[in-house]
Amino acid sequence: MKRLLNCETSDLATMSRQERLDAIEASEGRVIVQELSLFRNAMMLEPISDAELACAFGADLILLNAFDCEHPHVAGIDAEPAETVRTLKRYTGRLIGLNLEPVGDSAMLGEQESMPSGRAGTVENALRARDLGFDFILLTGNPGTGVDNTAILKAVRDMREALGDDMMIFAGKMHAAGSKDEAGENIVSKDMIRAFADAGADVILLPAPGTVPGVTFEFVREMVSYIHSLSKLSLTAIGTSQEGASAQTIEQIALMCKMAGTDLHHVGDAGVGGLNPENLMAYSIAIRGKRHTYLRMARSINR
Repeated sequence: MKRLLNCETSDLATMSRQERLDAIEASEGRVIVQELSLFRNAMMLEPISDAELACAFGADLILLNAFDCEHPHVAGIDAEPAETVRTLKRYTGRLIGLNLEPVGDSAMLGEQESMPSGRAGTVENALRARDLGFDFILLTGNPGTGVDNTAILKAVRDMREALGDDMMIFAGKMHAAGSKDEAGENIVSKDMIRAFADAGADVILLPAPGTVPGVTFEFVREMVSYIHSLSKLSLTAIGTSQEGASAQTIEQIALMCKMAGTDLHHVGDAGVGGLNPENLMAYSIAIRGKRHTYLRMARSINR
């Protein structure tokens, strides 16, 4: 079994869900997930998709935000709707995932944002995502949507039952997502982490240290250790627009996440134009050096 760090595209294509999880774990905290925004239907460098650009700068996994399962479309991917995701995978050679958003009924901070039904965290959308060719689902929430942990938990349980071993399921919140009771250090608890794990989540998401008020290195370190005690993987996430901060800030966050022991590092979708390639590369170099960064950037998808 190879580390994901060393996997070729041909390796990924033949791996089971569990083999992919094992390959991530074996990479010892050196796997990067780049999130890409589909809100604006724009490309940073036409005619190529932002996903192709992110891969050129070192991303290991691609996560699509605001993908509509009922109306599949990615800017820069010219394909029939049903083949959009498989075409994107063919162009990038990477594992591709999407955000789905289980809206709860907790008290809101501000006005609740509406969203298309194709983004909702439902079993129907999970099955659509599987059939479209996605490799993993992240159950989380965009700002103001009202996604809460209780709704995420139900979605994890229902989707695992429906999907079986077909897809990896990630779960957790990068920020409050508008929920008044799940802001700051209240964004997650050990009880909720255990509930996510018991429901069938493979990877538990936490905000990266320094990205959410009150979420310190010590807090994240304790939560990551607890996640590992449950034999699950952790993903630390920058979901607060700090992906567009200085490279020095990105490097600090990256090293804190590495020291906290996380398995996967998420870089958000709020850079200029929805992507900041230089910061993606800076993050990559900080956690795995130029050797592995350049290998990922240069490795042919035809291998």
